[in-house]
Amino acid sequence: EKIEKSDISGIGISYQMHGLVLIDKEGNPLRKSIIWCDSRAVGIGQQAYEEMGANTCNSHLLNSPSNFTASKLKWVKENEPDIYAQIYKMMLPGDFIAYKLSGVVNTTVSGLSEGIFWDFKSDDIAEILLDHYGLEKEMIPDIVDTFSVQSKVNEKGASESGLQIGTPILYRAGDQSNNALTLNVFNPGEVAATGGTSGVVYAVTDNLSVKESSRVNNFAHVNYSPGKPARIGKLLCINGAGIQYRWLLNNLNVSSYEEMNILANEVPIGCDGVSMIPFGNGAERMLESKEVGTRIINLNLNNHGKGHLCRAALEGIAFSFVYGMEIMESDGIKVNVMRAGNDNLFRSEIFSNTVATLIGYDIEIYDTTGAIGAARAANLHKGDFEAFGKAILDNDYVMTFSPKKDKKAYQDAYAVWKKELELILNNL
Repeated sequence: EKIEKSDISGIGISYQMHGLVLIDKEGNPLRKSIIWCDSRAVGIGQQAYEEMGANTCNSHLLNSPSNFTASKLKWVKENEPDIYAQIYKMMLPGDFIAYKLSGVVNTTVSGLSEGIFWDFKSDDIAEILLDHYGLEKEMIPDIVDTFSVQSKVNEKGASESGLQIGTPILYRAGDQSNNALTLNVFNPGEVAATGGTSGVVYAVTDNLSVKESSRVNNFAHVNYSPGKPARIGKLLCINGAGIQYRWLLNNLNVSSYEEMNILANEVPIGCDGVSMIPFGNGAERMLESKEVGTRIINLNLNNHGKGHLCRAALEGIAFSFVYGMEIMESDGIKVNVMRAGNDNLFRSEIFSNTVATLIGYDIEIYDTTGAIGAARAANLHKGDFEAFGKAILDNDYVMTFSPKKDKKAYQDAYAVWKKELELILNNL
């Protein structure tokens, strides 16, 4: 169906979090973006955390500066002084997309917080970190509300995009906070989960206290508003998630995930003693950035087969989500419901039943995407969050996985897995 540009009433932008974009006074990019997974600034962030102190970082920034955007900007200052001297404004990727469409440079509190440019104690730009890094406050763009007329498509933006001149940009947010919005996760007790190549758990809280800043990130959620009750998104990442199941698909003699799920269903809970530690996709922040690797434990070559490996992988990934939720609960999260997209892992009954039973609350599955959520959010500048939530429930809801009443087999299997993981961690 062809959509006329005159039918487009507004634009919502979702983007990859934490990236650094630098422009000069003419609006030209000064270098390629340093994206979220570029680890060049890890040492800078760690040194800042040690020098500023955990108490200061936790109470003001709710995070370690780590490898986030502010640390990347400090890296440019130290290593590319000629480029740094030409900077007019720094932006996050979503800010740059909006700028290319409108010619207007601005940002949001939610965006600044994901770059560790926001001080939650003063509810203002984090001068405490800018001063520590020797960065100029003038490089920070003007701040606009997440849900507002942020700018409008100009003539150049219209000619390059095909959009109509004057179309308003009404919303922008980083991918994980936008994913939470897409699943109608706005308030304390609500959790959004993603089970793709990597796993993500994103929980909303009104609590500004932080105990796990080395393992859990804390950002202003899309509905955070200075001076009002806090809405903080606590973000926990699990690198070794769906990639573990995909590795088995590629290396076992199986034809599809469906075949793997059938094989796994033939094996009882606990896999007849086989456990899989699924952390083979690099260092895990929730494990204090340790490199654990994937480990298969208690495999008996006479008794165990492909089905055991398939189920052990699904259970191991599920257990890693449960382990992550325990960390978040120790950091003050109280959960009422988890919502997830209809992606590969959450389509697996073994995976979803295991997680739901062990965490003790429902997992609601929705068939939607972040792009749809961002488009719908372009209507939230009117403030009708109730209608927004109803549209998601009416159009996207698929099913609910509820905790099983008979939990013992799940609890026993998780206890074995957790004991094996902690033995490994204690000996690294």
